[in-house]
Amino acid sequence: MAKTSDPGRGPDTWALEVRGLGKRYRRGWALRDCSFRLPAGRICGLVGPNGAGKSTLLGLASRQVAPTEGELRVFGVPVDDPRVMPRFAFVGQDKSMFKRFTVGETLRMGGELNPGWDAATADRIVRSGAVPMNAAVGTLSGGQRTRVALALAFGKRPDILLLDEPMADLDPLARDEMGALLMAEAVGHGTTVVMSSHNLAELEDMCDYLLVLSGGRVRMAGDADALVPAHALVTGVTRDGDLPASLSVHTVIEKRVQGRQFRAMVRPSGPLSGDWQVTEPSLEEVLLAHLRSPEAPALYTPDAGIETEGTRTA
Repeated sequence: MAKTSDPGRGPDTWALEVRGLGKRYRRGWALRDCSFRLPAGRICGLVGPNGAGKSTLLGLASRQVAPTEGELRVFGVPVDDPRVMPRFAFVGQDKSMFKRFTVGETLRMGGELNPGWDAATADRIVRSGAVPMNAAVGTLSGGQRTRVALALAFGKRPDILLLDEPMADLDPLARDEMGALLMAEAVGHGTTVVMSSHNLAELEDMCDYLLVLSGGRVRMAGDADALVPAHALVTGVTRDGDLPASLSVHTVIEKRVQGRQFRAMVRPSGPLSGDWQVTEPSLEEVLLAHLRSPEAPALYTPDAGIETEGTRTA
């Protein structure tokens, strides 16, 4: 069962509080027993294979999908409360906008629909990319459409920005440009960001918080700077074709044996002493190991605020 909020911390401490959240479709559960907390002001990378439940979670947080079970709060307010609407913005991979509207008309529509509209920010984001205000949205390049979509999102001045692979269709140069824009605007406004992406290098550069899903369940959640050092990459010589018995006291996330050599991603439960080499893995190596081993025990850092059976805190 999830912990309650820490004493002395107000509702705005947590951008998202998720307890026992689940969504079932006709084909089965897309998300089940999902529990975690995301502190406000963090840039959170949402990671998982296709079908892991990432889009479903973002749909639940942006009120596009109703939960089957559990609870989701946005800055302490239940997600189905009307007060949540002004506090979030959502940008999906398709960047849904009226293709026949010009860029200027699109921004004016944003101003009409959002009482707290920040016209100066939206205009600056568009003009800094030299996007013509009189161009129809449908004629823009992928990078230009993404820029306009982010202008709409930040013009709303949301407290939390939910991004479902918004840069998946961009070339490397455009991705780098949009990533820099996203970081600058988020940091400048203190916006909490939850960004789904398959680009692990991109997440390593941009995100300080991680949420890893697999099979519709949370596998890791928390501060990236704590999650990575909680693991060790161990290489050495096998014993009878398997890992040395002395490694069995630790949590082995993934192991690979080639000939007489082994390579294992381990969460140590104490000192790692033995005739092997121990190095600290990269974030990408940790994420890939967990994505390839969804049966491994879940791991949360203290800020993730979860205490459930079978869950370990980093």
